Amino acid sequence: MIAVFKHELKSYFHSLTAYVFGAFLLAFVGVGSMLYNLQAAVSNFEFVLSFGCLIFVLIIPLLTMRVISEERKQKTDQLLYSLPISTAEVVVGKYLALLVIYLIPLCIISIYPLIFKRFGDVYLLTSYGSIFAFFVLGAALISIGVFISSLTENQGLAAGISVAIILLNYYSVSLSEYVSSTAIGTVIALCVLILLLGAIIRYLTKNENLAYGVCIVLILAVGIVSYLDIKKFEGLLPNIMKTLSLFERFYAFVNGVFDMTAIVYYLTVIAFFLFLSVQSLEKRRYN
Repeated sequence: MIAVFKHELKSYFHSLTAYVFGAFLLAFVGVGSMLYNLQAAVSNFEFVLSFGCLIFVLIIPLLTMRVISEERKQKTDQLLYSLPISTAEVVVGKYLALLVIYLIPLCIISIYPLIFKRFGDVYLLTSYGSIFAFFVLGAALISIGVFISSLTENQGLAAGISVAIILLNYYSVSLSEYVSSTAIGTVIALCVLILLLGAIIRYLTKNENLAYGVCIVLILAVGIVSYLDIKKFEGLLPNIMKTLSLFERFYAFVNGVFDMTAIVYYLTVIAFFLFLSVQSLEKRRYN
């Protein structure tokens, strides 16, 4: 794993990826600091991070689009399978290298509250709590990008899908206001999501029986619950969209609340998508 980590880290610094990623992140946060802390004379640095969340839509796909898809395109992924380490160690090594690339500009950003503290009242505890949450939020989004990169050898396609997913998650709370909250609409939406889940399972495992079985069981469960009490589905879909929003949980830190449930949620997302990435690579190995 250490060898994979070092190789990935060197490859990022030998290309423009690490420098472009850091430049975009620092520039966007710098603009936010100028608008909020300097021009508007607002002492809350966490507002800058809330403003800076939008840059994830661009920089996360830029960082993760080639992490595994490039290996598949150049057929060098076959060399990874011959290494005396497990697939999980390969994925974790690549993921840790991405985290280091992300952490470097974030360390520079961490100096900003101390600088502003010299010229005004800055809430350091809230600022650094928000910086920590900003890091974990980015780590969760990076894990999603790694999984998407493992599904295709086309870097452009991986980047496009990542942009769409992150953008959808960013606006999920706003979009939830326009989603049907009726019980029937929720049931239909859940059935569509179950079918999509079945398609993903079939793609990853090549096991049609497992995919069909999961779909049938889940759809039957939805049908039984709706038959017993369909009112339980009222407003469920908008609530799911709000609950799954990674960005909405970050705003609790911006408001001065250190939400441990949000941290646990981010760590769960990281573990889940890294697990899916491992399964995606394992599927390709045995194919």
